[in-house]
Amino acid sequence: MGTKGRAVPRVVCCAIPIARAAGKVLVVTSRKRPDNWVLPKGGWEPSDVQLEAAASREALEEAGVRGTITRFVITIPTPSATYHFYELDVAGLDQDWLERKERRREWVDYAEAVRRLEWKAELAQGLKLSSLAPVRTR
Repeated sequence: MGTKGRAVPRVVCCAIPIARAAGKVLVVTSRKRPDNWVLPKGGWEPSDVQLEAAASREALEEAGVRGTITRFVITIPTPSATYHFYELDVAGLDQDWLERKERRREWVDYAEAVRRLEWKAELAQGLKLSSLAPVRTR
């Protein structure tokens, strides 16, 4: 896939919006592929200063999510982008948000979220490493 004309891979910040009490994840539809689901994510901008701020901004723009970044999950490098994943504990959802006419959003349980994200391996991998993932016994 390459870097799409960039000298270095794009820096992408991903929010994993979580309703902890319900054990749910908020997923949104992709603008480019409206039948596919993604986590809120997008490019880091210098005005964000910190990567966490970009993840929080993307969650608000793409899903109308307000909350607090509570945990860094992982950085996943790919040839075209470096993905930084953060858990975001959701405090509320705006009914009117920037991309509401371009995306759908839905609360789903962990297993369903993994299933919906499998088409984009790095998104599924980021979620599988979150604190929502079932604890594996040996």
